[in-house]
Amino acid sequence: MTRGTTSDAGRTAASRPNDLTHVELTWVEKKIEHWLRFGTAAHVQILDRHRRTLSFPPGAVFAFVRWTSNDFGTIVSRIDIVRAVARGEPYQTLPFVRPGGEILLKVASWPKVERVLQAIDGIEGLGIDPVAVSTDHWRHIHNRISAGHEPRAYTLDQHRAFLLRRRADP
Repeated sequence: MTRGTTSDAGRTAASRPNDLTHVELTWVEKKIEHWLRFGTAAHVQILDRHRRTLSFPPGAVFAFVRWTSNDFGTIVSRIDIVRAVARGEPYQTLPFVRPGGEILLKVASWPKVERVLQAIDGIEGLGIDPVAVSTDHWRHIHNRISAGHEPRAYTLDQHRAFLLRRRADP
């Protein structure tokens, strides 16, 4: 699982610090574990031993997992799949994500988070990078899980069609 790896290599002149979406990751073993399941950051800033900030250019898609526990067990278990937005675009706010982003999928509770993680594993099993998946598919998974139904699996044919549509759009 990706736990926020990347470098400055993806940074461009169009991705100035004010244009980026910043995600604060915290890792205190078995207490607070915020990490990325997938996503490619343009910049990583290490804040201290337990925290770092990853910055994403507009249009980047990433999966942000938050898990917190106390002496009695799990308190928070969430996964959000987010598209970083450009300056001036509307966005939703999300804890630890500044300023926010377009939330494509928002799931809470471990059984539902686990289903999303399994869907991501299935996509990677096809040889597809989850950041390249149709944003509509993430919405589909969100809606199906929210309704208590099983989401349909992403297929190579579906991905090829999405790539062709994206190429045809101006």
